[in-house]
Amino acid sequence: MKGIVIGAGMGGMSAAAALKKQGVDCEVFEAVKENKPVGAAISVWSNGVKCMNYLEMGEIMDKLGGPMHYMAYMEGSTGQVMTQFSLQPLVDAVGERPCPVSRADLQASMIDWWGRESVHFGKVIEKVEQDKVGITAFFTDGTTEQADFLIAADGTHSVIRPYVLGYQPERRYAGYVNWNGLVDIDTDIAPDNQWTTFVGEGKRVSLMPIAGGQFYYFFDVPLAKGLAEDRSTAKADLARYFAGWCEPVQKLIAALDDSKINRIEVHDIEPFPTLVKGRVALLGDAGHSTTPDIGQGGCAAFEDAVVLSTVLQHYDDIDYALQEYQRLRAERVKDLVLKARKRCDVTHGKHMTTTEQWYNELKQESGEHIMEGLKVTIAGGPLG
Repeated sequence: MKGIVIGAGMGGMSAAAALKKQGVDCEVFEAVKENKPVGAAISVWSNGVKCMNYLEMGEIMDKLGGPMHYMAYMEGSTGQVMTQFSLQPLVDAVGERPCPVSRADLQASMIDWWGRESVHFGKVIEKVEQDKVGITAFFTDGTTEQADFLIAADGTHSVIRPYVLGYQPERRYAGYVNWNGLVDIDTDIAPDNQWTTFVGEGKRVSLMPIAGGQFYYFFDVPLAKGLAEDRSTAKADLARYFAGWCEPVQKLIAALDDSKINRIEVHDIEPFPTLVKGRVALLGDAGHSTTPDIGQGGCAAFEDAVVLSTVLQHYDDIDYALQEYQRLRAERVKDLVLKARKRCDVTHGKHMTTTEQWYNELKQESGEHIMEGLKVTIAGGPLG
C-alpha cells in the first residue's frame, strides 16, 4: 500500500510519521521550494506532546520545548499580578508537560527526522482524481503521482479541501490582529519559566519561554480587517496601540526588531463534518482551521495523525479506515474550533461586559479553574 501526503508542515510530517509507523510507503510533496513556516512559535500542549511521543518524535519536543512551569495573568495598565500559579498539578494530572517551541525549528526538525532528501519540494498540487484502484495527484509542473490514498495536509488555504467538501468554505475573520515573533529573554519583562500574559481593553500581550534563551511573544488587538498596516509599521503600531500600558510591555516593544515581526489578521473556518472523500482525507488546518486562542491548532493536527495511524493499524480496508478516521475526528475538531472561537470572543472584547467579568474572575483565580479547563481539552484527545 502506498500513500501520498500533500504538505510538509507540521500536519504533513506528522501524517508521514503516522504512515511510517504502520509500515505504509509514503511520498511527501510540498508546494514551496523552501519550508518557511508562518508565525514564530507555537504552544504544543500536553495532548500534542503525547502525540509526538506516539509518533516517535518525542525527542524533538524534549529538545525544543521551553521551560514553561508557571502561568500568570497581569493587568496591562499597571503590571500587577491578577493570578499566578504552577502548572505542575496539570502535568501530574495529564502525564505530560506543555512545550512552547519555535515553529521554524519544529518543522525543520520534523522534516529532518523524516529525511529532507525524501521530501519533494516545489510541487504545487493542482487537482486530485480517484477511481476504484486509487488516486492520482496532478501537479502544476505537469507531473502526476499515483497511490492507494492521499492525505491532504496543505493548510488553511487547502487546494484539495473543495474537492473533498464539494464547495469552497469561506474563511471567517475572528476580529483581531496578531503580531508575533521571538526576542531574547529579559527577566525584567517576564520570568524565564512562565507563560505571562498582560490583559486589558480586549487586548493582550503574551510571552512564552522556548529553548535557546528566547521568548515567543505575541500581541493581540481587536481591529477592523484590511487596515493599511503591515509588518513594516508594526513597531510603531504596537507602541500606539499599547500606549500607557505598564513598563514591561513598553520594554518588550522597545526590544523588538522591526524586520522580524509577523502581522496576521486571524481567521478561522466554520467547522464541517466531512473530512474524507473516498480515498482522500483532510488533515490539520486543511480539515479544521482554528484561531490560536486555546493553543490547539498544531495539537489537533498531531491528534489527526495519531488517529490516522491507529485506524490503519486496525483496518486493512483503506476506504473503511478513512471513514473511521472521519468518524473519530469530526466532532473532536469541531469542538476545538468552537471552543477556540468562544475563548477568542471573551479574550478580545467582543462583548466588553463579558471580558471585564473575565478580568475580575482572573483576580480571584487560584489556577484550579484554568487548569481544569486545560485538562478537559487535553483528555479529549486520542491518547487521553
